[in-house]
Amino acid sequence: MSAESHPTLPPVRLHSDAELARDALGAPLFARAVRLARWAGPATRVGAAGELAADQLPGAAAHLGLDAADEDSAGDASQAWRVAVDTGLVDVTEPEEDADGEGVAEGEAGEGPYGTAVPGEDLALVTGGAPGDVLDLWRAALEAVLADAAVPDLEDLVDAVDTDGGIDFDRLDWNPGREADFLDEALAHLYLLTAAEGGTADRPIPLPVLAASMVAPDGMGEPSDAVLEQVSDAMMRLDDQFRQLAPIGLVEFRPVDEELMAQVDEDGPLGEPEGDEDVSRYGMVRLTPLGLYGIRARMLEAGVAAPALGELAAKGADALLDGVASYPERTAQAEIEQWMADREPAAAVAELLAAARGDDEGGPLRRLRCQQALALAGPEAEPVVRSVLDEAELGGLARVWLAEHGAADVPAPAPEMVFWLTVDTIAAQLAADGETEELPLLMETLTAHHTGFFDRVWRVEHPSTVRVLEAMGRLHPDPKTAKEARRAAFKARSRKP
Repeated sequence: MSAESHPTLPPVRLHSDAELARDALGAPLFARAVRLARWAGPATRVGAAGELAADQLPGAAAHLGLDAADEDSAGDASQAWRVAVDTGLVDVTEPEEDADGEGVAEGEAGEGPYGTAVPGEDLALVTGGAPGDVLDLWRAALEAVLADAAVPDLEDLVDAVDTDGGIDFDRLDWNPGREADFLDEALAHLYLLTAAEGGTADRPIPLPVLAASMVAPDGMGEPSDAVLEQVSDAMMRLDDQFRQLAPIGLVEFRPVDEELMAQVDEDGPLGEPEGDEDVSRYGMVRLTPLGLYGIRARMLEAGVAAPALGELAAKGADALLDGVASYPERTAQAEIEQWMADREPAAAVAELLAAARGDDEGGPLRRLRCQQALALAGPEAEPVVRSVLDEAELGGLARVWLAEHGAADVPAPAPEMVFWLTVDTIAAQLAADGETEELPLLMETLTAHHTGFFDRVWRVEHPSTVRVLEAMGRLHPDPKTAKEARRAAFKARSRKP
């Protein structure tokens, strides 16, 4: 899972380890693996790769309560057994060989040699370990399932068998590394879409949206037929892979409608949903809370900065303001609330104000988040807030807070402070959200309240003065005012050494 495309991701909300461990134990495939591990014993016979002997699969399926008449039951039992072996829930003894290298433990009709399998030591962790132990076992199971999901289905493998009994990979058009990378990319995009929605994995993502996020060029308008074909192909691959990932508890998945699948077979690529057509027919996928945890763990191992809400609660105010600087407003608010919850309000406010100082590039956004945090403080913080009234960097936000809390005797700010605060406010908005549709309205409001605004603002000693004026020259809705802003930006650039 690559860390290159998204070096820092929006934060996600994780359930507690105890809740996640319960979810892991309830995941159908993991639960079956645990049951088969308890079923294993000295009479259990396995092949060289640890797979159950064919004649034992019906017994394993029956133990799992699977319908013996269902042709998929043996495959489901075999998959659960593989997970039990791969996670260490089962210990396998390989077939013994005699001095000539021949197997000595053969089954009936020369089917051997066979090894044996017994419950592994890690099985005790399922009931006797900590939640983290259970999650470690589940993650090992997840890796096994992800490896299986990147393998073509059996029918494709059969079709690709050559005359010598081997697999013709050219005919199969399957590259193991490429398929694993495709699945990793899909999960990374699903995680990013989930995080962008608030990081709670509450809403399912339409499969066409996920597929398009992977293959469609950024900023593309009407998709071409070639792009639609790529999206359709990606959807079909994802449909097959997510079907395999749902039983391990990674995703909740609604497959592509069978009628649409038939349309692909007959007519070619799927088009986009039209009008009021039910988009869910095209497939819907949602990372479960357990899946959100699992994919985040894999991203952290890959070196991706994938924060979780609450991680900053025990850190200082400087780490908090820097950390939430790039968060969406809603998640920044949630992180700040957790940070404030266990602190004495006046002391917390003093720490926040100290961390908000600075004339570096990140200063405006730190002060914006500081103001967001101060909104949580009550009257007991007033003396601390008043103590910074005379500071150029903090005096403006202190006056805003005092006014909002109905404080008396709030001194009017000096004109220099007003213009400095204006630059700082716009710089913070640019850093937080970029050039949004709301920003021109903010600019219009700020300039309308000050006669000769640009004659004063270009002289403001703020590191972002030039950048703010250039943005106003591009974005201000009044052409005449925008032209004034561009002139002011030129003056501000000229006065810099």
